[in-house]
Amino acid sequence: MKFETKAIHVGEEPNLKPGGSGDVAQPIHLATTFAREKVDHPTGGYEYIRSGNPTRNALEKRFAALESAEYGLAFTSGLAAETTLFLSLLQSGDHVVAFDDLYGGSRRLLDRVFQKNFSVSVSFVDARNPLNVKNAIRPETRLIWLETPTNPLMKLCDIRAISDIARESKIPVTVDNTFMSSYFQNPLPLGADIVFHSTTKYMNGHSDSLGGAVMLNDDSLYQKIKFTQNAAGAVLSPFDSYLVLRGLKTLAVRMKQHQENSIQIAEFLNDHPGVRQVNYPGLSSHPQHQLARTQMSGFGGMLSFELDGDIDRAKKFVESTRYFALAESLGGVESLIEVPSLMTHSSVSPEDRRNIGLSDSLIRLSVGIENAADLIEDLERAFKKI
Repeated sequence: MKFETKAIHVGEEPNLKPGGSGDVAQPIHLATTFAREKVDHPTGGYEYIRSGNPTRNALEKRFAALESAEYGLAFTSGLAAETTLFLSLLQSGDHVVAFDDLYGGSRRLLDRVFQKNFSVSVSFVDARNPLNVKNAIRPETRLIWLETPTNPLMKLCDIRAISDIARESKIPVTVDNTFMSSYFQNPLPLGADIVFHSTTKYMNGHSDSLGGAVMLNDDSLYQKIKFTQNAAGAVLSPFDSYLVLRGLKTLAVRMKQHQENSIQIAEFLNDHPGVRQVNYPGLSSHPQHQLARTQMSGFGGMLSFELDGDIDRAKKFVESTRYFALAESLGGVESLIEVPSLMTHSSVSPEDRRNIGLSDSLIRLSVGIENAADLIEDLERAFKKI
């Protein structure tokens, strides 16, 4: 099956056997416990909702298929998925190498929870150069955590090159694939060991379900993460599983429209005198445009730009749009706008923001699937107001 077909059919094959209902859409199984005839033989393999649920299992099966993986796991949020991963793979005294430009919540989790409370040390490096990752590896390094493209500066790292480096030291590489979704990028065939998604974003696509996902091939790693998922209990609810199953059916067509709109908006901003810099890997001016063309099949719907002005000017700009809603999150069908230094990355210290190049006047756009001309007119309106 090609991607578009997998996104619709995997996990939702109609049960046409005698007694089957023939549902073409996976039902929402709300039962929290499952009866059995024999003490040691759970009926259908289900015992308790935390350990397994038919709706969630259908989604996890589709997650795996879309990332060319053997296994998929669904969690209550992206951060719950990250926390479960870290609890499964790390212990006190271990070390993590991470991209220095990360989603603020990921950096906060590593910095303020696992470093502070679990004595896990973290080295944040500019992973655009694979040698920086290699030089940061220590004997106690147990995980490499990457985003590509990064949030919010749209920096890329070479997944294959870094995975080759990590393999020499037998260190698993995890790639946060949220920005690209499974449609535009598949890190596992490039050598990564684990793929992570905040399914709240593109995978669901409608701003109405909180969730996270992990996909991988390695049986040993899967068993560790699966055990912690069940033991810690941060599993996705049946209703949210249903919403993401439904959202995935249109992922391919949504991502194509997100990208088409983003290219037009990036070009508009790139030519605007009120903009210092546009960060979008689909622009030939992006310093890693060729890498994007090599390891991604598209450029996605996320971009950021640095406004010519200070933070007050940036605040006025984002408060002046009509169709771009001033809100955090991303990946929904509707367009969103935000100031990372005041919103999604406010938990990152001003010094760390300066070190990675995140200015106070940086604005991040999650470009939706509305008409591109309307969106450009909306941005032009904001430029005129400032």
